Amino acid sequence: MSRGARFIGSIGSALACGAAAVGLAGCGAGSRPATAAVPGTTTVTTTATTTTTTTTTATTTATTTVSLPGTGRPPVTIGDENTPEQFVLGQLYYQALKAEGFAVSLNQSIGPTQVILQALANGQLAMYPEYLNTWDTSVAGTQDASRSLREAYLSGQHYALRHGLELLSETPFSDTSAIAVAFDYAVENQLQSIPDLIKMSHLTLGGPPQFQQSPGGLPALQSTYGVVPSTFTPLELGSQYQALDQGRVQAAVVQTTDPQLLSGSYPLLHDPADIFGWGNIVPVASARALDAEGPDFEATINRVSALLTLPTMRELNAQVQLDGQDPAAVAAQFLEQEGLLPASSSSTSTSNTTSTG
Repeated sequence: MSRGARFIGSIGSALACGAAAVGLAGCGAGSRPATAAVPGTTTVTTTATTTTTTTTTATTTATTTVSLPGTGRPPVTIGDENTPEQFVLGQLYYQALKAEGFAVSLNQSIGPTQVILQALANGQLAMYPEYLNTWDTSVAGTQDASRSLREAYLSGQHYALRHGLELLSETPFSDTSAIAVAFDYAVENQLQSIPDLIKMSHLTLGGPPQFQQSPGGLPALQSTYGVVPSTFTPLELGSQYQALDQGRVQAAVVQTTDPQLLSGSYPLLHDPADIFGWGNIVPVASARALDAEGPDFEATINRVSALLTLPTMRELNAQVQLDGQDPAAVAAQFLEQEGLLPASSSSTSTSNTTSTG
């Protein structure tokens, strides 16, 4: 039975697989119980005639070498896109697969969507991590906003299966746009959710220039919540937090995985209607590659995905974007801590990677 037919038969439990991956993550690639040799033992039996009989029993333990799951599988290439967060994600999946014995290469900055889809179709690429929002709107062409993560996932999965692809389990974290305010401003004005902004007589909203015209941006704020800022101030990516600190804007469009949010100084306003959608990562894989690489290939990817909570992703992003650390080193340290990578692997984590800028 093909992967597509099998998945369609069990599509109702697609997200349950993601939950099961969380359980698998606890097992990871941890150490196996050591088999200890049993030392020789001596038994002494004394009879009434004072005749002594000595019996010695020796036990030996055989050592068996077990091949890693990916040993002998065809060489495979995975990719990531050209952002710091994607560089971290690519390294996480690449290093975890390599640790399981897969002959894997990492193609960094794999290019625009059409190039990626062509590479998946012709076998040059086996998997890449994509944001569910992006997949559904830019690839699957979904027009109507999904009302839930499940609906968004199944919509994207139906498209994938019809095109020889498959969405693997989604990550717990979701990277979408959000509205942030300064902590003191939120307290003073009792702001907890986006609709609370309606009561502000003067509101300057700052964000990327495209947010002002994008259907999922300012127009959605206005039509869904009735929020109409007095002024919209275009801001360069990364400058939103400084603008909030300086009071140049009262609210700012940010991303939910921004590392600056770790400080607690910029609360995100609740989005009750989920107008910003679902930005969970779904690894997109070709069905042909999944068949060739075997079930452990998919299981390894899902184990990594299950570990990526929102606080975890913000912390990994902070190490790269704020501290200037190398994404490969950050990924190796995280995987070691989670038991998916032996401690010695960090020194060789950057091998077999290419960039197509």
